[in-house]
Amino acid sequence: MIKYKVKNSLKSPRFAGVKTFMRMENIQTTDDVDFVVVGIPFDTCATFRVGTRFGPAAIREMSAVVAKPYNPILEVGIFDYCSGVDYGDVGSVPGYVEESFEVITEGMLPIFEKGVIPIAMGGDHSVTLPELRACAKVNGPVALIHFDAHFDTIDQYFGKPYTHGTPFYHAAKEGLVDTSKSIQVGIREGLYSIEDTKNSSDLGYDYIYAADCHKMTCEEIIKRIKDRVGDAKAFLTFDIDFLDPSCAPGTGTPIPGGFTTAQALEIIRGLKDLNIIGYDVVEVSQPYDPNGITAIAAAGLMQEFMSHIAWKKKHNITFD
Repeated sequence: MIKYKVKNSLKSPRFAGVKTFMRMENIQTTDDVDFVVVGIPFDTCATFRVGTRFGPAAIREMSAVVAKPYNPILEVGIFDYCSGVDYGDVGSVPGYVEESFEVITEGMLPIFEKGVIPIAMGGDHSVTLPELRACAKVNGPVALIHFDAHFDTIDQYFGKPYTHGTPFYHAAKEGLVDTSKSIQVGIREGLYSIEDTKNSSDLGYDYIYAADCHKMTCEEIIKRIKDRVGDAKAFLTFDIDFLDPSCAPGTGTPIPGGFTTAQALEIIRGLKDLNIIGYDVVEVSQPYDPNGITAIAAAGLMQEFMSHIAWKKKHNITFD
């Protein structure tokens, strides 16, 4: 029996009530749930435009319009097979990075310990590092599936270790991810020097530049990801600036030459049968998103993440 579902928007107006993701129940529980949606409203590590601390609230608001419980492409009703809640937000200590990371890790740990799949909303991309710390405490190193315009593998900024440009350097060095099974997709940033082209490969990550992705079909990109990850436990992190600024202007470091929302959704759907044990979408900055289109994209991606979980349950796909 599915315990936690969503409100019926044919009986209760979508503009009414407290804003939770997809109008799910707001309960901080890991009992009787397959997944939880959790906000991480932290942007102290942003290096240019801030505002991603308001990302979770913006995504929740737009999810009432975008994210519905039946996925017609995957042919699955999310809450026919899954129980899920809006877990609320984990805490932080604004202005204090290491302390915030400790709070975020402690907040995420009970979710992983119960085998519940978190679907998190940042926050700047630094929040994925404490998420991975919590994940690794329970699961050991995982494959990283990383959608982004940026490598995020610089070792430091301004002589300090932590910004939203460094999380996957530290994740590799701390043994949180298995880089031999990890892949970064959509990279197209300008770099500070030629040495920065080797940061990810020296750490063991595979990557696909956006320029190469644009010469590939979505099916070819999906295959490249699946061949890399195999049957490993994986964490999927999606920086909204993977999308082109025309599709996602509300982000801190927009880079031209990205992807359409339709392309992103097709690629994400193609990963439905991987053993993904955690998801996040990060870098949605509400102050730069006056029409809500960036939050709309993020909510749509999160609906696909939920659909992955339901699709596997529908087809009785399990992993050892």
